[in-house]
Amino acid sequence: MPPKAADKRRQGQGGPSGGKAGKAGKAGHKKKAENDFPETGEDWSTGRAAIKSPDQLDLTENELEKEVIRTLTANNPHIPQNIVRFSFKERAYKLVDNMDQTAIHFTLNGYLIHKDSDEGRRQSIRSSTEAEETPVEEEKAPVEASAEATEEAETKDEESTEDAEAAGEGEGGGEGEGEGEQEAEAAEAEEPPPPKAPERKLANQFNFIERGSTTYRNPLREKGLQTDPAPFETFSENVNQWFIYDAYMEELERMEKAKEKEKAKPVAAKKDDNKTGRRLSYVELPQVDSLTKVAKAAKIAERMVNLNTYDDIAQDFKYFEDASDEFRGQKGTLLPLWKFQYEKTKKLAVTALSWNPKYKDLFAVGYGSYDFMKQGHGMLLLYTLKNPSFPEYSFSSESGVMCLDFHSDHPHLLAVGFYDGNVAIYNLKKASSQPSYRSSAKSGKHTEPVWQVKWQKDDMDNNSNFFSVSSDGRIVSWTLVKNELVHMDVIKLSADETTMQGPEGLQLQTLGSGTSFDFHKKIDYLFLVGTEEGKIYKCSKTYSSQFLDVFEAHHMAVDSISWNPFHLKVFISCSSDWTVKIWDHTIKTPLFVYDLSTAVGDVAWSPYSSTVFAAVTTDGQAHVFDLNINKLEPLCSQLVVTKKKNKTTHVQFNPVYPIIIVGDERGLITCLKLSPNLRKMPKEKKGQEVKKGPEVEIAKLEKLLSLVREPGSKEEQ
Repeated sequence: MPPKAADKRRQGQGGPSGGKAGKAGKAGHKKKAENDFPETGEDWSTGRAAIKSPDQLDLTENELEKEVIRTLTANNPHIPQNIVRFSFKERAYKLVDNMDQTAIHFTLNGYLIHKDSDEGRRQSIRSSTEAEETPVEEEKAPVEASAEATEEAETKDEESTEDAEAAGEGEGGGEGEGEGEQEAEAAEAEEPPPPKAPERKLANQFNFIERGSTTYRNPLREKGLQTDPAPFETFSENVNQWFIYDAYMEELERMEKAKEKEKAKPVAAKKDDNKTGRRLSYVELPQVDSLTKVAKAAKIAERMVNLNTYDDIAQDFKYFEDASDEFRGQKGTLLPLWKFQYEKTKKLAVTALSWNPKYKDLFAVGYGSYDFMKQGHGMLLLYTLKNPSFPEYSFSSESGVMCLDFHSDHPHLLAVGFYDGNVAIYNLKKASSQPSYRSSAKSGKHTEPVWQVKWQKDDMDNNSNFFSVSSDGRIVSWTLVKNELVHMDVIKLSADETTMQGPEGLQLQTLGSGTSFDFHKKIDYLFLVGTEEGKIYKCSKTYSSQFLDVFEAHHMAVDSISWNPFHLKVFISCSSDWTVKIWDHTIKTPLFVYDLSTAVGDVAWSPYSSTVFAAVTTDGQAHVFDLNINKLEPLCSQLVVTKKKNKTTHVQFNPVYPIIIVGDERGLITCLKLSPNLRKMPKEKKGQEVKKGPEVEIAKLEKLLSLVREPGSKEEQ
């Protein structure tokens, strides 16, 4: 037998037994390693002493057993709580509420994915299938190797047998032993080696699966463009006085042409349609002027310039409070703020004032003349406190404006009464210089000047309506029905015991001349009318032939009359007979009478107190009263107009801000701020809440009236 075959045979015989011996040897070494260490497992664990920190607290057993509850929140304590940002929606600085509470302590971009995710499951399934396929391939490889080995062994055995047969046949027993040894070697060669167990990968204790990924990097691209430079041109021009004059003349011509285009109606043009053979008509829209496109931007810029120009006045309006009132006792002052004047209204008198009910900084001014010998054109201007240098809206009229009033529900509608007896309605939403509705001789206009107009609630058909009073003795209700004004006479004022001699001895009854009127704040049908004779009529919409009551109020014309905004029974009147009187409509005698030593042009109640009112006189002064503080004389009498031969005509309180506006005969409107003494509120007492509201104002005025009422007077609502 060759030495190689003998070595293989020895290896084959000692393979299984050698493997077992190896395992036994390993086990013996393991036991020996365990036995080498002394049995001192307790010594190394118990031998260590506990080390305490020097700043550790010594707590008792009760303190150690006590449960300390700490609530963990997701909020970051280091985030600032007072971050303020500008809100473009509300146009103000607002506190930021929702701050990001995330605090990032460590970030690392890795390639690990979670085991329970979809990608993790797919990769785990893929790795398990690959692990199953690899042992099968390994099993196939040893089988093929063993087959080749058996073939080689067979060839060698055949060669050896041939040699043995050639050697001789006498060796019978030896041959038998050799054949047995060859068969054993072939059997050992055919036995496959034991399969190797696949290496098991240890699971990650964080339940993560390693994954490597590569991303596609987009190549950098460069793109360049070349453009031609914008064309430019250099020019120069000399500007002289006549060039400026020519430019203004061209602008005037353009404006006149624009007015003519507005008056001209859009022409309906006809166009032939070739397909259908019909003639189509369409309306050609007027061309839009280029200046109207920048009108809004120009208006904003103008307001910004005016805000910088009148910054000191704006600061006084917002923040100034007269500290000297503390040393004046009960007296107060009026601080002049803005002055509103327009170049075209310097020779016209302020005949009406009215604040807009929605926009508290916007007010309308009517211009005309109270002198019947100097009647001419009139104007209607709307100013805002944001721009005192120029009016927001401007309307001109052929006759003087005598009165105006804003609609409470539709603040863009403005009712106006004229000196020639007409009434009109201006719609501020429409960019037109002419009124949307206007009365005429056919539609029942007044024959004398219209002294006052007042909007009322919509009728049963939701049609807007307003009332007017005139010197012709008629009180007319005007209703907007299908884009036209429909009139209806509510009542005619008849002068008592006055007749006029007519032709052939006929006695003609004369009509009274109404100068002012006002409707009750709660009772819709009740209203008061003041006349030139000095009488005040209490009337009702439902009775057109008679009056509910007559007050012998003044000796001259009643210039203004107004219901108290809080108390339902009280009204105030002023007259050219120098007096201001406060009335209870259930009592025929006045409760308070104030003589101001000159003709009183207008009187107005304040919107914040039931006992405060203001009056203006023809000597240029403004008077402010507060009955709750002083029932005998005004708290403030201040000269508003400085020029001689100038008279104050009207006064109005702002519905929100503590200011009043006063108009005069020279077309100037002065804005004045009330000092703290003129708008005193009830003082707060310790431990008591100050009551506010209309009930408190009513009780305050009722307490004053109870002092001056006669004991036997009836109180009727």
